[in-house]
Amino acid sequence: MPSFDVVSDVDKHELMNAVDQINREVSSRFDFKGSDAKVELKDSVMNFEAQSDFQLKQMRDIMVNKLTKRGIDTRCLDRSNVEERGLRAYQAITVKQGIDTETAKKIVKLIKSNKFKVQAAIQSEQIRISGKKRDDLQAVIAFLKDADIEHPLQFTNFRN
Repeated sequence: MPSFDVVSDVDKHELMNAVDQINREVSSRFDFKGSDAKVELKDSVMNFEAQSDFQLKQMRDIMVNKLTKRGIDTRCLDRSNVEERGLRAYQAITVKQGIDTETAKKIVKLIKSNKFKVQAAIQSEQIRISGKKRDDLQAVIAFLKDADIEHPLQFTNFRN
């Protein structure tokens, strides 16, 4: 029985490379000269540090540019509020991995409401879609690509 998995993953190696590129560009730009602005990546959290909120905004613009060039969808980012302590401004941006339960239930409900001839099963942080015909599975993939879902989705493990 043909099947595939719906996942929402970010390539950690590409994320690390993007953070390195952000730091390299910030250190070489004239408007950041002497500000000691930087981005640190710990687990799935990017910690931004700069002298002001304006510089943080510029760093976020650089981040969006670098992430999209590396093929990382920016919908997976969860931004916290900017925190100003002393003469520095800080912000933590979390990179969401996997599909949470609420979103998975929403996706399964969308698939069932459109009467596709497939079965959808939630398996921890991914969804397994299986059906009798390969065309039905491809129709589900096309539908999910066009659906309004706040997570970036990838379709992996397509088996015949």
